[in-house]
Amino acid sequence: RGPVASGAAGISYRQLDYWARTGLVRPEIRAARGSGSQRLYSFRDILMLKVVKRLLDAGVSLQQIRVAIDHLRSNGAEDLSRVTLMSDGVSVYECTNDNEVIDLLHGGQGMFAIALGGVWRDVQGSLAELPSERLNPVVDTE
Repeated sequence: RGPVASGAAGISYRQLDYWARTGLVRPEIRAARGSGSQRLYSFRDILMLKVVKRLLDAGVSLQQIRVAIDHLRSNGAEDLSRVTLMSDGVSVYECTNDNEVIDLLHGGQGMFAIALGGVWRDVQGSLAELPSERLNPVVDTE
């Protein structure tokens, strides 16, 4: 649900709603359908939300973030845990091995990195700390 997803990603519910409405990160499980309906976010969605937050915090433009997120959507969930996103603040690069990281650093310009495996573990930890919810209501037999 939205409040759980925003809490696990470290963003406000307002940001979550805006990003869903603009298509930056759309809920894979269920989109909102009219007033009162709730969006349902997958683990992968929450991972993407947290990546967007980290890129924004690092000063990357929303335009570059959209390009990076669209590219990451095309990868399988398991592949994401081995990806490191590198950015010089202008462009975002996807690295899947140490040599690619080293090649980017050889240019001598300042770069920052987001290892998605670490973000993956952060999201797992955040979700594990949340109280669980029942999907089906308990029926009182008394």
